Amino acid sequence: MGALIFLKINMNNCSFLLYNMNECSYNISIGDKTMYINEKVVIQMQDTLKIAGDATRIKILSCLLDEFDKNDSHDCGHLIEKSVNDIALQIGASQSLVSHQLKVLKDGDFVKCNKEGTKIYYSLKDDHVREIIKITYEHVLERAEEND
Repeated sequence: MGALIFLKINMNNCSFLLYNMNECSYNISIGDKTMYINEKVVIQMQDTLKIAGDATRIKILSCLLDEFDKNDSHDCGHLIEKSVNDIALQIGASQSLVSHQLKVLKDGDFVKCNKEGTKIYYSLKDDHVREIIKITYEHVLERAEEND
């Protein structure tokens, strides 16, 4: 068993706790929320970002961002689900590639599906996925503006 070390540092509402040489865990307070980060959470975050980090999957997720009918008179519209064929046509990829990538996204809880007869329709799993794509896009735009 490794030596037990306890170190606590407080900086800007962020507490870092080091328990031993192999495990680092800490709390980060953002507004009224506290995130507890440990090695398991870091690996899960890494896996999540790996799934989102593929160009074809980014195109698919971006395609599914536009899942609300803009002609609906309500603010949020109603959900429009897209088939593999619809997505493939929109992003310019083969149906087999899109189908494979949708399986990866579904297994990673990025998309959900709704089966109607022999057709399967896909949409974003929840608002977290929508926010990941939007925030990443905004971050890219902000960096581009800074570099101009």
